[in-house]
Amino acid sequence: MADKEATIYIVDVGSSMGKKCNGRHESNLDWAMNYVWEKITILLPDLKALRRKIKLSSTDEGDAISAIVIAISMITKYCKKLKYKRKIVLVTDALGSMDADDSSEITKKIISDNMELVVIGIDFDDAEYGFKEEDKNPVKVLAFYAEPSEAHNEAALRNLVNDCDGVYGTMQQAIDEMGVPRLKSTRPVASYKGQLTLGNPVEYDSAMCIDVERYPRTMIRAPPSASQYIQRSDLISTQLSATMLSGDGDTAMTGSDPNGLTSVRNARSYQVKDDEAPGGKRDVDREELAKGYAYGSTAVPIAESEWNVTKLETQAGLEIIGFIPWSRYERYMHMSVSCVTIPQKTNNKAIMGFSSLVHALFELESYAVARLVAKAERDPLLILLAPSIESDYECLIDVQLPFAEDLRSYRFPPLDRVVTVSGKVITQHRNIPNEALNSAMSDYVDRMDLSTFGKDDEGNPAEYMEIQDTYSAVLHRIDQAVRWRAVHPNEPIPPPFDILVKYSNPPEELVKKAKRRLEKLVAAADVKKVPPKAHSRKRARAEAAPISGIDIDALLGPARKAPKTVDPENPIPSFQKLLDGAESPASIRESAESLAKIVEKHVSDSFGGNLYGRAIEELSVMRQEMIEVEEPGVYNAILRKLKEMLLKGELGGERKDFWYEIRKNRLGLVDKKGSERSDVGEDEARESSILSGDTQIFICGYYFLLVWENFLRQ
Repeated sequence: MADKEATIYIVDVGSSMGKKCNGRHESNLDWAMNYVWEKITILLPDLKALRRKIKLSSTDEGDAISAIVIAISMITKYCKKLKYKRKIVLVTDALGSMDADDSSEITKKIISDNMELVVIGIDFDDAEYGFKEEDKNPVKVLAFYAEPSEAHNEAALRNLVNDCDGVYGTMQQAIDEMGVPRLKSTRPVASYKGQLTLGNPVEYDSAMCIDVERYPRTMIRAPPSASQYIQRSDLISTQLSATMLSGDGDTAMTGSDPNGLTSVRNARSYQVKDDEAPGGKRDVDREELAKGYAYGSTAVPIAESEWNVTKLETQAGLEIIGFIPWSRYERYMHMSVSCVTIPQKTNNKAIMGFSSLVHALFELESYAVARLVAKAERDPLLILLAPSIESDYECLIDVQLPFAEDLRSYRFPPLDRVVTVSGKVITQHRNIPNEALNSAMSDYVDRMDLSTFGKDDEGNPAEYMEIQDTYSAVLHRIDQAVRWRAVHPNEPIPPPFDILVKYSNPPEELVKKAKRRLEKLVAAADVKKVPPKAHSRKRARAEAAPISGIDIDALLGPARKAPKTVDPENPIPSFQKLLDGAESPASIRESAESLAKIVEKHVSDSFGGNLYGRAIEELSVMRQEMIEVEEPGVYNAILRKLKEMLLKGELGGERKDFWYEIRKNRLGLVDKKGSERSDVGEDEARESSILSGDTQIFICGYYFLLVWENFLRQ
C-alpha cells in the first residue's frame, strides 16, 4: 500500500503566460498545462470543472511567493499532524511581480513541516539540462545576489528552492520527461510470517527453527481493465427537455451524475431442463444447487456439510525437505513469480541463524527445496530457495516448483543429427547446419550483442537495454490514452511515447554494423524468398500429356470454340473445364449457375429419388470447386435458392426429402471455417440446414416408408 500524498499545484495564469515563445505553436499556459494534466489525479467531473477555470488573467500582478504561502497554509490545514507526503509544485514564467522579503520564514515552515517545494519555470535557464533562453526578459535575468531582496525573479525562486532543499528545473526538461512512465511504489505486504524449519522441532531439539518473513520480489502488474457503463434512462428525457448552459457556454449535464452514466451490474441465473416449464427450462436459485465432481459420464454430488472431505487439512509452515546442487536444477522448472525470504527484522538470533543458512547454501552451491503453506487450510506448495548475498543484505529468493502432474513431457527430434528408420545416425544432412553456417550465425550474434552497445555517463560501453528502462508498452499506453482522453475528450490521441517503443526494434546503428554479417549468414544458409501465396481465382489444372509427345488436338483439326454452358450429358468434367478457362468471377458464377440448372433438373425429373445420387455428386463437386477458387458466396447463393425452391415445391412437387440428402452428405452452406472468404458464420450455416417442423416430420415419415418397403421385399 502506497503512502498518502498531498500535493498542491500552483499555476501562473498571468497575461504573460498567453505568449508563444521559442517557436512553440501553443501558448506558455497550454504548454505548461500539458505537464500539469499529466501529473494530477482527480475525479473526471472535477477535472472538467478545473479545465473551465484555467484561463488567462488580464494582468501580471499575481505574486508567486504569496501563492506558496497560501499553499503551505492549505496543506497544514488539511494534513494537520497526520503522516503525509507533502509537496508544493509551482509552475510559472516568473514575469509577474514578486516579493521575496519573507523567504527565510517560508523556508523554515517548509523544512519544519517536512514539505517538498518544486519550482518548474517556463524557459528557465538550466545548465545541467543544457537549456538557456536567449534575449531573456530583464525581469527574469538569472543573477545571484547576496540578499534575496535584490535578486530578480528566477534567482529568487532558485535561492528559495535551494534553501528548502527542493527541486528546481525548466519546463522543457519536465515536458521531455513526461514520456518516462511513473512507477508506483508499493508497500511490501508479507505473504508468510512464521518459522523456517529443518526437521521436526516438536520431536527433536536439534531441529533448525528460524523466524522468517516472505515478501514478493517480482509481481506482474496488469493493465487497468475497462468497465462497462450505460446512459441513465431517467436522465435522457430530462437532458433533452431541460439542458442547461453553464456560465461559459459549455453544456452542463443535469442530474447527480455529471456524465449521465451508470455502471452495469451483472446478474447470473441458473436453469435446469424441465419439459413442463415454458421453453423447456426452469430457473432455480443458487441455494438449491449442489457442488459435485464429474466421474466418467456421471456427476458425484457432495453436500455442503461434507465439502471439507475434499480439502487437505494443513497448517501454516515453511519446511525444508531437501537440497539440490545448482548444476542439477533446470531453469524451466520455474512456475511463478519470485519471492524473497528474510529473517525476522528485530530477532538477532533469527538473523544470525538465517545468515548461516544462506552462506552454507552459497558455499556448497546448492538450493533448498521446501514445502510452503502460507496460511492454515491452504494448499501446500513446493518452492526452491536460492541464496542471495548482497553488500547490504542477505536473503533467500524462491520460486514455485511443479508437482509431477504439472510437468508436460514431449519428444522432439534432435537438432544436431538425423536418425533414420533403421536407426542410423546421420550428422551431415541438408536439415543440419554445417560449420560454415554455425560460424556465420555465431559472428552475426556477436555483432548484434546488446550487452555492450550502450554508453554510461562517462562514455564507456554499457548495457543497452537495462531492466529499469524497459517499460510495459501495453500498460503505459493504456494509461496515456485514458489520461489524454479525460483531459481532451474531442482531440485525437497522440502516438505512444518514444520510451515505450524504443525497444520494439533493434537499434538502427547496430543493424547497420551487422549488415555484412547478416548477408554472409543469408548466403551460408541459402535463404530464398518464399513467393507470396497466390490468391488467383483461376485454377490451373494439370493435364496428362501423351507419352509420344504428339499434339493430338493439332492432328484432329482446328480447335472448336469452347462451350459457355455445362454439358448435360457430361456435367462434371465439362463444368471443371469451364472453370479452367474462367477469366473473371462473373464467368465462374455463370458456370456454377449452369451446373445448378442441371441439378435442379435431376431433382425435378427424379422418380422415387433415382436421380438424387447424381444431383448430390454434382453439388459436392460444385461446393469443392467454389472453395478452391475462393468463391464460396456463389455456392451459398445457389444452395439458398435451391432450398427455397424445395420449400415452395417448384421442383416437380414435394421434393423436401432431397434436402435431407444434402444434410446427410454435409453439403450445407460454406462457413468461415470452410473458407476464409465466406461471410457465413457457423451458427448461420447450422440454422440454414434445418427445415420447418412439418418438413422434418415428412422426411422421417418418408424414410419410415422406405424402410417398411424394403422389409416387405425381404
